[in-house]
Amino acid sequence: MKTRLRNLRQTPALRNLVREAALAPTDFVMPYFVRTGKGVRSPIASMPGQFQFSVDELVRECRGLKKSGVESIILFGIPGRKDSRGSGAYARGGIVQQATRAVKDAVPDLLVMTDVCMCEYTDHGHCGLLRGREVDNDATLPVLQKIAVSHVEAGADVVAPSGMMDGVVGALREALPRTTILAYAAKYASAFYGPFRQAAESAPRFGDRATYQMDVANAEEALREIDLDIREGADIIMVKPALAYLDVLRRAKEKFGWPMAAYNVSGEYAMVKAAGERGWIDERRIILEILTSIKRAGADFILTYFARGAAEWIT
Repeated sequence: MKTRLRNLRQTPALRNLVREAALAPTDFVMPYFVRTGKGVRSPIASMPGQFQFSVDELVRECRGLKKSGVESIILFGIPGRKDSRGSGAYARGGIVQQATRAVKDAVPDLLVMTDVCMCEYTDHGHCGLLRGREVDNDATLPVLQKIAVSHVEAGADVVAPSGMMDGVVGALREALPRTTILAYAAKYASAFYGPFRQAAESAPRFGDRATYQMDVANAEEALREIDLDIREGADIIMVKPALAYLDVLRRAKEKFGWPMAAYNVSGEYAMVKAAGERGWIDERRIILEILTSIKRAGADFILTYFARGAAEWIT
């Protein structure tokens, strides 16, 4: 008897019945960049179709997003003023705090995640307090606690510490015992973040982040990072970026069985958009194939700038 695997591929309906990894709008988290001002919808040159929004425009955008079926967002703030200590990150009237309150008032059933980091708020662009030209890991932890608490007080549902300080999950868990923590546990020092740093205006003024983000060559280290964050109290684990690290995502899902997220980052987005604009690829098919590969590798949900478009195509 001959086995004919083609028999299960004969029609779209049949393929749908046996599909192993299916996408849904609720699988996506839409990242937004929010800045001071009113009526601001400023295009991001390196990320076609993405914008920096003022709070009023963000609320309008979120209403449309919810109608597409996407139920979650993550906010990145661009303050009006920066200083060496990133004090705008934890101000009660800070930009993310304002945006969180406004979105929760306008679209209360939209889940709001917030980025807990300092790079957008410091005048040096690093993710923590400096001692000389080095980031002082332990001195930064209380500041990250203050930022996370201020976000939760504004209405955030999930806090996501992205700065890769050792011990940050434990510090946030101590300060917020009942808040959901999405840990950037395996965040690599990646060249794929370039467009994001333009969008968030967060590029470091000197040096790089290689001492606190992970070496791109290491997978075993990622598993150790993930294990530590789970032990410290993380509710969800993230791998970032997604595409170049699908192996890490799969290994982490198999080893820990923990809720897993992956971030389909700005550089991945920009490359697809650039090739699509030139007609080199079928952009829609490529996007859905990329997102499906991330889901297939083990992600329970995906942070992606393609969220709204993909959700509308799926539905």
